[in-house]
Amino acid sequence: MNAEWLLSLAQGVLLGAALLWKLYQLSRAPYDVPLRIVTACLACAAAAYPVGLLNSSLRASGSASLWLELLHYALLCAVIYAIACFFIFAALGPERAARRARSAAVPLIVAVVLMTVLTAATPEGTGTRDYATSTVSLFYLVADSYLCFGLVMGLVWARRCARGAGGWLAHGLLLTSIGCAALIVGCGLLMTSVVVNWTGGELPAIYYAVVSLLMLPAILLFIVGVSYPGLRMRLAAARIWLQHLVGYHQLRPLWIELHRYFPEDALGRVPTSPLRDLLSLRGVHRRYYRRVIECRDGLVRISPYLGVIQERTETTRGLAGQLREALHAYAAGSNAPDQAVAIAVPDTDDLESDVRALRALSAELRVEQAATAVRLG
Repeated sequence: MNAEWLLSLAQGVLLGAALLWKLYQLSRAPYDVPLRIVTACLACAAAAYPVGLLNSSLRASGSASLWLELLHYALLCAVIYAIACFFIFAALGPERAARRARSAAVPLIVAVVLMTVLTAATPEGTGTRDYATSTVSLFYLVADSYLCFGLVMGLVWARRCARGAGGWLAHGLLLTSIGCAALIVGCGLLMTSVVVNWTGGELPAIYYAVVSLLMLPAILLFIVGVSYPGLRMRLAAARIWLQHLVGYHQLRPLWIELHRYFPEDALGRVPTSPLRDLLSLRGVHRRYYRRVIECRDGLVRISPYLGVIQERTETTRGLAGQLREALHAYAAGSNAPDQAVAIAVPDTDDLESDVRALRALSAELRVEQAATAVRLG
C-alpha cells in the first residue's frame, strides 16, 4: 500500500463526503447560484474519479481507450471551469458574473471539441501513450493547456475574492489557492512530458512519480479548501448544540423543583416522559431556551417568599436550602412579603451569565438532593 494509493483513496473519500455535504446544502438552498456551481464542480470531480481509476487500470494492462480519456478529461475540464465560475460569481454581481461565465465557457467548448476531433482522428488500436502519433500528443496538449488556463483563471479570481475575505473564508480560499497553484505546476510538468515523448525523448520514472505526488495532494487541498468554511461553521454550530444539550440537562434539578410548584409556567403543554426527555436530541435549542425561561420565571415568582428566610447569603452557598424553604412557605399558603429577594443573580447582563447562575443553583440542588437521599437511605 504505497503513498500514491493512499492519497488516491483519501481523494475519493473526501470527494464523496464533500459532494454529499453540498447536495444537502443545495436541498436547503436550491436557488443559491454559487452553491449550485460548487455542487456541479464536485459532482463532475466525483464522476471523473472512478473514470480515472478505470482508465489507469486499463492503461496498466495496455487496453486503455482514448475515448475513455476524452470522457475523463472532459469531466476534469468541467471541474476547472466550475471552479473559475464559482470565484467569478463570488467576486462579481449576478449579471456581470453571468456574462463572464459565458465568456469563460468558450475556451472550454473549444477544448472539448478539439479533443473529440483528435480522438476521432486517431487510428483504431492506437494506445493512449503512443505519443509518436501526433493526434495522441495533441490531445493531451489541448487537455492540459485548458486545465492550465482554467486553473490560472480560477487562481486569479480566488485571490481577488480573498482580498475582502476574513476568518474561515480566507483560510478556505488560501487552501484552494495553494491547491490551484500546485495543479498548475503539475499540468505544466505533464505538458512538458508530452512534448518530450512526442519528440522521441524519454523521462525517468521518478519524474512521473513526482507529478503524481504533486497532483493528488493538490486535489485534496482544493477539496478541503472548498469545504473548509462550511465545515467550520457546522463544527461551531455543533459545539453550541452540544453546550445547549448539556446545559438543558444541567438545569433539570432546578426546573423539576420549580415545576412541581408552578406547573402553569411550563411553556410546553404536552407532557414529556423523563426517559424521552433524557434521550431526545431533537429541538435542543428550543427546549434549552424554554427551560431557561421557565426556571427564571419560577425564581421570579418565588422571590418574595425568600424574604421570610432567616439565613441569607450573597453567594450560591446555601441558596438551594433557602429556595426549598421559600417553596415550602409558598405551598403552605404563607403571606409573601412585599420585598422580593433576588436569587441566582447573574454577574453581567447577558444570557450566558444568567444561565451560569441558574446552572450553579441547579447543581447545588442536585448535591442537596443526593445528600438527602443518602441520609434517608
